[in-house]
Amino acid sequence: MRVLVVDDHRTFADALATALGMERGIRVVGTATDAERAVGLVRDEHPDVVLMDVRMPGTDGINATRALKEAAPETRVLMLSAYEEEELVARAVDAGAEAFLSKGLPMKEVAEAIRRASRGDPLIRPDEVRRLLANLRRRRDQDASARARVERLTPRETEILQLMADGSSPEDIAEEIGISRHTLRTHIQNVLFKLKVHSKLEALAEAVRYGKVRIREPA
Repeated sequence: MRVLVVDDHRTFADALATALGMERGIRVVGTATDAERAVGLVRDEHPDVVLMDVRMPGTDGINATRALKEAAPETRVLMLSAYEEEELVARAVDAGAEAFLSKGLPMKEVAEAIRRASRGDPLIRPDEVRRLLANLRRRRDQDASARARVERLTPRETEILQLMADGSSPEDIAEEIGISRHTLRTHIQNVLFKLKVHSKLEALAEAVRYGKVRIREPA
């Protein structure tokens, strides 16, 4: 079984490649520390299985997996990570990965996962794949709805949120933009209603998350 190891930490990639090379029936055909190099090696070396790190600078392992599967659909990808959040696993599966392996797994288990993947055995149960992808779609729909709500804020409402993020008091905000405290409260209530949140802190968090407001360093 021809295996490619992709990890942005060269020392870890080399150590993993050496350990895998001692396993029966496994031959490591290369290592890469970035997505571009990984895709190039897949085209040149035609590995059966790629071990792909999730978190890498630049193009992360999930986007790299998507590019790799487009270049070589028959190549099986096993994601490697120290993190196992469900959303990460779902995004990896959505990108075309066959499984999500912890970097803390014993080498024998990693080698066995490679053997199973090369045979075409499913490493994640079909019902679990369906559940992960359904939850991912639901989160993406919720994210799109929240982003759309933030985009409906008026320039005045955005200005008020930015001043709040800058640490201005209600009195200072009202004075700076030339409105009464009562009108300011009305604007804030409109913001809460539009964003479907219950507090000014939640409103600020949503506006920052979707780039409407910036947290600026104090002058």
